[in-house]
Amino acid sequence: MSERLQLQLDGFEGPMDLLLDLAQKQKVDLSRISILAIVEQYLAIVQGAVQIRIELAADWLVMAAWLTWLKSRLLLPPDAAAAEEGELAADVLAHRIQALQEMRAAASWLDRRMQLGRDVFGRGAPEDHVAVDRSSLAAKLPGLIRAYVTARRGAASAYQPARPVLWTVQDALTRLTAMLGSPALRGWMALAQFLPAEATAIRHRAALASTLLAGLELARDGRMELRQEHAFGDILCRAR
Repeated sequence: MSERLQLQLDGFEGPMDLLLDLAQKQKVDLSRISILAIVEQYLAIVQGAVQIRIELAADWLVMAAWLTWLKSRLLLPPDAAAAEEGELAADVLAHRIQALQEMRAAASWLDRRMQLGRDVFGRGAPEDHVAVDRSSLAAKLPGLIRAYVTARRGAASAYQPARPVLWTVQDALTRLTAMLGSPALRGWMALAQFLPAEATAIRHRAALASTLLAGLELARDGRMELRQEHAFGDILCRAR
């Protein structure tokens, strides 16, 4: 919706702030302005709007109150002093409205300016390439030579990593062969149930692969049957 309340009155048509400014400067005849029409148009805007800014509605209400007060002073001045007081109050309000417009214009100008850290960035601190040794270490040439020789002698020996102990195919074949005669293999059972207890995931995968190869070897010899009911499902086995 519009940011300004547009009024349609007898003798004036435009925004409310312009009407108030003209009334304060006595450039419009307030006696021809209907305060009732202003209130009705204000209520129509407020009640008919789905969403309205509360500060705009407050500004419009203040302007309507000032127009009502100015017209009351014009129509029913108690004395000459009161009429002069009304004119002075109108001048004060006009200066305040003008100062508010100037502040809004200054704020808009500042908002359009480039901001440090958002639009422009300051120059970084100059780099300092001077290295200061704060270790308090005193190194001498004979000590450096002895350390170098010791390191060279230690590097001559070949590094041999420890080989992990894994479950081999022969181990799995021996385990399955020993269990062929047990009652557990008379019915279908998952091949993974015959794995040894392994602590790590690598040993578990190695034991699973070795047990599968051992089961395939026994199935080829006709000593065991294997089946898998669906893709990536459990591999079942039983003795023949």
